[in-house]
Amino acid sequence: MPSPTDLAGLGSAALLIAAAPLLWPGVRRLPRAGLALLLAATAILALAPLGGLTPAGYVRGVLGDLSLTTTVLLLRALGRPFFGWGPIDPRSRLALQGVVAGGGLALYPFALGLGPVDPYRLGYATPWFVGLVLLLALAAWLQRLPLVSLCLAGAVLAYALGGHESTNLWDYVLDPLVSIWGLTGLLFQGARHLWRSLTAPHKQSSGSPPS
Repeated sequence: MPSPTDLAGLGSAALLIAAAPLLWPGVRRLPRAGLALLLAATAILALAPLGGLTPAGYVRGVLGDLSLTTTVLLLRALGRPFFGWGPIDPRSRLALQGVVAGGGLALYPFALGLGPVDPYRLGYATPWFVGLVLLLALAAWLQRLPLVSLCLAGAVLAYALGGHESTNLWDYVLDPLVSIWGLTGLLFQGARHLWRSLTAPHKQSSGSPPS
């Protein structure tokens, strides 16, 4: 019988597979019943044995256990068509992308040996690091960023309960997938603002009436 950590890991991988159809063009315009049937069938197929291992198992083998942050984002994406949730507001999205992108840049290059320190070691039951994550969660709550607060506080709770096979807090806060999402989102926003700043003077001068 699979352990609770195996079930959690396979469940998060199944969520990732189940959410994939939401990226297909026109899928969100399906009736709720049809969309629910499609997503449910995809989730069932994700957990169906295929050559001795489920598709969710293959995804987990490649990506590892997904972080609590990724799991929250997947659950929100899957629930949005059925609960009437709007898109993540730009302020919360930018803040969360900043957290996961900054965390990824602070963790992964050094974990690969590109520096003299290894921040990953801090995630092994280091009390002040746990306190720092909780402090960030509190700060996000006070700044009215509930999604960021939920991801950070939820990661600490899942870490305390041993929700993953990993015993490192970093793995509950972020993973490479959500870090790439955050970094590409910030780069896209930066490029868009740069483009607007470069084209705004041209538009203003071209739209001004002749003297």
